[in-house]
Amino acid sequence: MSIPPPPVPPQPQEPQGPYPQGQFPQPPYGQPPYPQGPYAAQGPNAQPYPYQPWGQGYSPYNRPAPVNGLAVVSLVLGILCCVPAAGLLLGLIALGQIRRTGERGKGMAVTGSVLSSLGIALWVLTLATGGVSDFWDGFKDAAKDNGSAYTLAKGECFDVPGGSLEGFTYDVDKVPCDGRHDGEVFAAFAMGGYPSFPGDAKVSQVAETRCYALRYTYAMDAWAVPVDVDVYYLTPTRQSWRLGDRDVTCVFGNTDETAGLTGSLRNDGRSLNAHQLAYLRAVNLGNVALDGQPAVSPGEDLRVNTAWAGRVSDAFTKEAGLLRQHAWPTDAKSPVSAVAKEVDSLGKQWAQVAAATDADGFYAAYGPITVQESPRRSVTARKALGLATTPPATDDPGAQEAGGGGGSDVEV
Repeated sequence: MSIPPPPVPPQPQEPQGPYPQGQFPQPPYGQPPYPQGPYAAQGPNAQPYPYQPWGQGYSPYNRPAPVNGLAVVSLVLGILCCVPAAGLLLGLIALGQIRRTGERGKGMAVTGSVLSSLGIALWVLTLATGGVSDFWDGFKDAAKDNGSAYTLAKGECFDVPGGSLEGFTYDVDKVPCDGRHDGEVFAAFAMGGYPSFPGDAKVSQVAETRCYALRYTYAMDAWAVPVDVDVYYLTPTRQSWRLGDRDVTCVFGNTDETAGLTGSLRNDGRSLNAHQLAYLRAVNLGNVALDGQPAVSPGEDLRVNTAWAGRVSDAFTKEAGLLRQHAWPTDAKSPVSAVAKEVDSLGKQWAQVAAATDADGFYAAYGPITVQESPRRSVTARKALGLATTPPATDDPGAQEAGGGGGSDVEV
């Protein structure tokens, strides 16, 4: 490294340089062209002084250019292959910045871009071969012991952060059903027949329809379910669908999220005797049919409503037949027979509703169903069989057994 010459005392300035262009003063014969350090001060009484320190803003060594931060991030994302598209994009941006600023990191940016490109190709290949579904299954298996919302099973109870069953949730805490809890799983099913994500509205529609029908397989006695309990469901999102998630989880929860649930709502073959099961299987045929009531009115879509009325009529007819076929205990024969007779009559009336040719005819045939009711017959039969005898409160006075989805107070 060259050593700079010592400073010299300032000289009077002249209008022109003291030497013609191209000529420089020569040192005396026998002396080196430049003085050797340590430099000597000028004058008879001057003392030698050390090298002059470097002034502010200079360094005795060349400082290296800084490394581009985006290049580092691109390399990390490329190695991890977690977000390959982001790694590729950041790598390209980093290369442009390096060309403009002279920063270091070109090799890292190139490597990150190449690895990210390979990651994107791998993701495309995995999607094309169905490998993402295998990944999703492995993810759910790995999450079983970590309290994931994707691993809830039928009969399990849980708490969610904040206590609300509405909105988005990923983590849950599985808790015993005997104590207080936010939700209880009563069914689960996989959505099939959709090659791509059908949209949040369609997923919710399918979940609501099937979950309300499946509740009768878990809590078969609808009258035993508290009035403040409703049906909720956990559904796939657009993001989880891409990873192979098709599972819908049906859950019981309290409409008051601060209250929660206490104890299990399950009543099925584990706790019911043969006569109770026979009765509930029959009457739940009508309940399921009534729960399928269309969201549109007969004036908006008459065909959909008459088709629903036809399904209800068929369900009531089948229900009456099952109630008559079973060999009931002595004290239950008469009250169950009365229920079967009324249900048979309701089936015929619903057939008239299904035959309506316009909205006015639909309402004219539907009206008498809501007033022709004998809830005492259902209560009497239930009491004889040892089932719940308090009809659930509903907004529709003609829908006690159906939980608000139908038009009769009898066992339907």
